Amino acid sequence: MPDEPEPILPSAELWDAVYAGGGTSGTGSYGRLAEFKAEVVNRLLVEHSIKSVIELGCGDGNQASLIDYPGYLGLDISPTAIGLCRERFGEDPTRAFRTYRTGDELADRAELAISLDVIYHLLEDEVYERYMSDLFAVATRFVVVYSSDTDEETEWPEVRHHRFTDWVREHATDWTLQERIPNRYPYVPGDVDSSWADFYVFAPNPVRRRWWNRG
Repeated sequence: MPDEPEPILPSAELWDAVYAGGGTSGTGSYGRLAEFKAEVVNRLLVEHSIKSVIELGCGDGNQASLIDYPGYLGLDISPTAIGLCRERFGEDPTRAFRTYRTGDELADRAELAISLDVIYHLLEDEVYERYMSDLFAVATRFVVVYSSDTDEETEWPEVRHHRFTDWVREHATDWTLQERIPNRYPYVPGDVDSSWADFYVFAPNPVRRRWWNRG
């Protein structure tokens, strides 16, 4: 009989094992894809005068090192990744990092909540649902997502695509998609420097925005 495939670890254990074994956040956080993402995010920060950012899933910090965040809190499920980030950024007063498990109570708020290359790595339904809820709960002005937006199956066991814009329409009804920015390097099979992810920029709908501004 053929060997049974090794079971894939839960999302949190999988990524901590990657970092503990000397791995990185992946090719999307390095090279031309990382430069493209930094270019887009830096433009959005300036264009909208963003002063505070929370990233849910900061990874090893390489992507964050390319972005000019004015005030930044990086959260990640991997304690090893958080240790790498703290070592990389040292005493930089504009950067803070903290371990986060999906579903943890998050009291922090920021003008922008950002998710880069995270959603399609969420393998469990409950983890995905809680992550999306947390992402939109911590933002006051914008949510930026860089991800695929499909429910197609994939051959990679560590990848599970989600049509997350359907989730937003159903569960984050106070938010509206303002802009979709296509990837400069769309996915080409076999090319590790291409990606199925695009940028999606969400903002509060006008009614919620008026209510928030009164507060």
